[in-house]
Amino acid sequence: MAPGAILFDLDGTLVDSERDNVESVVLAVRRYGGELDADERKFVVGHSWNEIHAAICRKHHLDVSMKVLIAAAVEEKRVLLATKGYQPLPGAVAAVKRLGRRSPLAVVSGASRVEVQDAIASLGLTADFRLLLGAEDYSNGKPHPEPYTMAMKHLGVAAASCIVIEDAEPGILSGRAAGAQVVAVRVGNFSDYDLSAAHIVVETLDDITDDLCDRLTA
Repeated sequence: MAPGAILFDLDGTLVDSERDNVESVVLAVRRYGGELDADERKFVVGHSWNEIHAAICRKHHLDVSMKVLIAAAVEEKRVLLATKGYQPLPGAVAAVKRLGRRSPLAVVSGASRVEVQDAIASLGLTADFRLLLGAEDYSNGKPHPEPYTMAMKHLGVAAASCIVIEDAEPGILSGRAAGAQVVAVRVGNFSDYDLSAAHIVVETLDDITDDLCDRLTA
């Protein structure tokens, strides 16, 4: 039996964009007089805009909406990526094509909808995904289970039949709390998150074979 669905994180899992993500938030917050420290920069990795916005505004006493801060970060990211573009992580495009032949696919990200759409379109994979979810689509971001449970509900699949693919601890915990089998991928984990909560850890997306998926959801 093929998995009921395969749910991908985006930044650090499909695209090598975590550093640009962090820098775009730093630059956006700087517009409003805030400066992110090392701990805040790490927090950006793996968390949703919902939690990022709340934490930044609380610490820096900023009176700016999430929508406005996202728009500023999107502008900054587009400048950062104007020359090099989004770079797929090793095996990303091939894995999407291969796994999508048997199971519906979704992206479940803490990035904004427009960031998700920009990244997936840049890889030429828009048509391969049944569903693209961003931070505006749920109230509670990772590690809360809501992002993944929402994707499962939209796709009409049981949690036990789903595989979540992640690169950071908040997403791993979210996928597990939602009841899915979770695969962590090391190659994009530049923040050195603890991946041990995943059911299995692999080096790259090339290692996520049909056989591995079938064993996880058997």
